[in-house]
Amino acid sequence: MSRNRPPSLKDVAREAGVSFQTVSRVINDGPRVSSDTRARVLEVIARLGYHRNDAARALKTSRSRTIGVIADASPRFGPVSTLTAVESAAREAGYTALVTTMSHPSRDLVADTLGDFMERGVEGVVVIAPRVDLAHVAQETPSEIPVVVLAPGEASQPGMTVFYEDQELGARLAVRHLVELGHRDVAHLAGNQEWLDGQVRLRGWEAELRVHGIEPGALRLGDWSGDSGYEIGREMVAQGLPGAVFVASDLMALGFVRAVHEAGLSVPGDVSVVSFDDNEFAPQVHPPLTTVRQSFGVVGSRCMEILLALISGDDVDTTPAVPELVVRQSTRRA
Repeated sequence: MSRNRPPSLKDVAREAGVSFQTVSRVINDGPRVSSDTRARVLEVIARLGYHRNDAARALKTSRSRTIGVIADASPRFGPVSTLTAVESAAREAGYTALVTTMSHPSRDLVADTLGDFMERGVEGVVVIAPRVDLAHVAQETPSEIPVVVLAPGEASQPGMTVFYEDQELGARLAVRHLVELGHRDVAHLAGNQEWLDGQVRLRGWEAELRVHGIEPGALRLGDWSGDSGYEIGREMVAQGLPGAVFVASDLMALGFVRAVHEAGLSVPGDVSVVSFDDNEFAPQVHPPLTTVRQSFGVVGSRCMEILLALISGDDVDTTPAVPELVVRQSTRRA
């Protein structure tokens, strides 16, 4: 502990050898704390001279109008757009968002961050977790305040409410469009499988094809970058293009389309392409991309509605948000 700052809840927890949640229970005279543990925590509080800050006291007596946000540190389109939407929705609801980003999340790091948020009196927390590691760590870390986790395809559990946009449905809409155009050889250029987004979009591609009695075509794994789409596109051109490809992101689709054009072939003349995201460049490329539009604004608003309901002790509706297929010129009949 630095001599230049007052002791914090985390300092008390570390010195007493307990979790910050236990210290919080002692301070708030909460249940589920043994008399020995309570006495040890109170002794450390007295010895360190810990005083609960004004923001935290306000949380017990009124409202701080502040939420915490833990977000993946990726600069990719999806996480950045989701963070922007959540922060905007919080502001519209009259709340301030305190944001922490993580590149390498761990249970200790998430627990420490939750402790910092509690010190600052936040009323609830949103975790934006597109990657498997952050989603799982967030769900394994107990919290004394309401937490909403944005994690595609995951399920809520006691103390942790999960919400997401139904990207598996979005993938199925994309593949269904190709099937309705008469395509039977539909390959998938998938996103990074360490991301929940990549996993659920792959699952949707396979599930929709099987519903129509069609064996899934070639599966190639990209990393969300345009470079990976380009390299895989060159390999697929050399091996013989399928009739259609569902690409897991617009940026990878951009690279794939470039590889097709460089080979003297065309989209959709030689291969139909559907992608995912509806990035701002999707209608501007040649040809304009048929793609699945994510409703980031809706996700942000619904996320805040759920969090505020949890804070108030009301029932919540976690029905996933529904994406939209936007049909442009990169697909045609088989």
